[in-house]
Amino acid sequence: MEFLYQSDDQYYFMNIENYEQMALDKETLGDGTNYLIPNLRLMVEFYEDQPVAVDLPKTVDMKVVETAPGMKGATVTNQVKPATTETGLVVNVPPFIDVDDVIRVDTENGQYLSRAK
Repeated sequence: MEFLYQSDDQYYFMNIENYEQMALDKETLGDGTNYLIPNLRLMVEFYEDQPVAVDLPKTVDMKVVETAPGMKGATVTNQVKPATTETGLVVNVPPFIDVDDVIRVDTENGQYLSRAK
């Protein structure tokens, strides 16, 4: 399945084999909604022909839309700052990360892993 878009509390997916679309609500998806970006491919679990959950990939690359200004020449240290991603997820990132950077986030714990290439 491929995630297409969100409208209100409904999240729309498309079967990439037959192009059928379906919607899941926010309650069914839980915290997984923090990692749903357009065109993300994932597995949807079904029970008696009804979708009940999604299996997210191990990592997701997301764009930073808000954070404190980056520091020139900053390297990896123990210092972190909050950054808001395109889905609204807030992740602690190193000081050199800036707005419009794309970061890789672990979907199991929501932690910053690296700057995406």
